Amino acid sequence: MEKPSEQEGSALHEQVEKEQSGHKRRASLLRHPVFGRTFTAYSLAVFGDWFDAIAIQVLIGYRWQASPLEIALVPVCMALPGLLFGAAAGAWADRVDKLKLMRICDLLTAIATVAILFVPNIFWLLPLLTVRAALGVFNVPAQQALTRRVVSEEQLLDATSLNGLVGQLSRIAGPLLGAAVLALLSPQACIAVNALARLFSYVILRSVPTTATNERQTGESETASPAKKLRTRALLLEGWVFVRRTPLVRNLMVFALLGMLAIQTIDFQFVSLFRHIAPDQETAIGWLLASSGAAAAAVATANMRVERLRRAGWATKLGGSYALLGLSILTLGLLPVGAPIYALLATGLLLGAGNGLFMITFNHALQQATPPDMTGRVFGIQSTVLGAVMIVAPPLGGLLIQQWGPGHIFAIAGLWVFALGLAGLLFGRKLWPIASALKS
Repeated sequence: MEKPSEQEGSALHEQVEKEQSGHKRRASLLRHPVFGRTFTAYSLAVFGDWFDAIAIQVLIGYRWQASPLEIALVPVCMALPGLLFGAAAGAWADRVDKLKLMRICDLLTAIATVAILFVPNIFWLLPLLTVRAALGVFNVPAQQALTRRVVSEEQLLDATSLNGLVGQLSRIAGPLLGAAVLALLSPQACIAVNALARLFSYVILRSVPTTATNERQTGESETASPAKKLRTRALLLEGWVFVRRTPLVRNLMVFALLGMLAIQTIDFQFVSLFRHIAPDQETAIGWLLASSGAAAAAVATANMRVERLRRAGWATKLGGSYALLGLSILTLGLLPVGAPIYALLATGLLLGAGNGLFMITFNHALQQATPPDMTGRVFGIQSTVLGAVMIVAPPLGGLLIQQWGPGHIFAIAGLWVFALGLAGLLFGRKLWPIASALKS
């Protein structure tokens, strides 16, 4: 048997060391007194959200037979708080106790979810969904800012990937289990599970030692203290100026915005599409969401374990993610009535791969390109921008689908996102010219 050369042996040894180092980083992250517990709380919360997501869509689309325009009001109500309070919430998250803010948001979200159990129609549902969305607007920048502060720079990609992984695993388990409960019981049972999940998340966050969250913040207090003394308005202005004057961050947000304009046009209209292609199968949308979650979870796992993917440039990941998303949306628009389940599963795999790759890459890139004391504000500004998109795009999608049907609009949106993905692949190095210097 031929012995490996010294060079090959060295490369093999280096690869083994990298894999062992990766395992150690992830293990230490999960044992971290702050990240480990907040990660568990986040896992419960996001599972609950996906568990009742299909129930709410079935309730609106199948049980209440809402029109596409009425369905479009749901994402508008969910986006309005982000538009109104997103940037302010980010600035606030940079100033207040992030852990306490996350606890309050979890507890109030549980109460709002319980209230949803008793609504009789969509017009009672909309205000409660708005309240839940408003709590999420404050929770997300607080969580991102806390992660940025307590996790070391070399562990940041793993932390983002772990959050992405559990989010996508929830997209598998949530819709599948939710569809099973929906078939046996009712949409209200799924909503009750989400309320319980939020309560458990609150209890776990209560167990996080407050002193542990202050360790790295103390080391950064000298640089952060001047900003903390500024009033909220000044902090907001500083955040917007930072985004405008930082090409890397600005280009990331513009690229995401151009894709979201098309995606949000059809994002909450899946129930309209499935009423057309699967009129007698309330749980068909659950199969699509589950396969989408499976693919996204696989991408998140690969992003942690496959060194070549970890080191891939932002142009490859962001452009490739939009290309996959666009292709899947286009395919959905072309599916015929009574499409077989394997077609839904295959399309869901494409959809999930693109979505998982985009969310992990975008969040990690935004964190890397942002100083720790700016993280809350930048993610808050992102929430505001996305909120503006979701105020305009869903009603437009509802009107277009009522006029032309879901298939045509899904196909057009898919073509736009696919073209944007190709542009990212071709010109991404010019959009993010110094991204390679920030890669972990």
